[in-house]
Amino acid sequence: MAQSVKLADEIMALVRCEAELHSRSVAGQITHWLKIGRAIEHSGSYDHARITAALEGKLDTTALTEEEEIAWLESFTEKMGQASEEEVAFHAKRRRLGRGVGLDAGGNLIYARDDAAA
Repeated sequence: MAQSVKLADEIMALVRCEAELHSRSVAGQITHWLKIGRAIEHSGSYDHARITAALEGKLDTTALTEEEEIAWLESFTEKMGQASEEEVAFHAKRRRLGRGVGLDAGGNLIYARDDAAA
């Protein structure tokens, strides 16, 4: 069951900024931070700043603790699973030009289906 919660405007501004940075919805960002907070309370070796630095490429992931690496991998996998605006535009242009838009399981180039010809 969904619940409504009142948050201060400055907190919501932070949530929106981080949500955009990590390609999450506002609700997804709040849920993510709740999970991080819980993990921090249960682990003395968890540093979210280090995870963020690793996501930004400023810290090698081999320097992360096991707990940090798990959180990093979850964030990284989530972010990589979502196409950026630039990627969406790139593939839309390729479809319009009739160029390949991906690879099939065998590594063969796949072309956008021309709906007008179908």
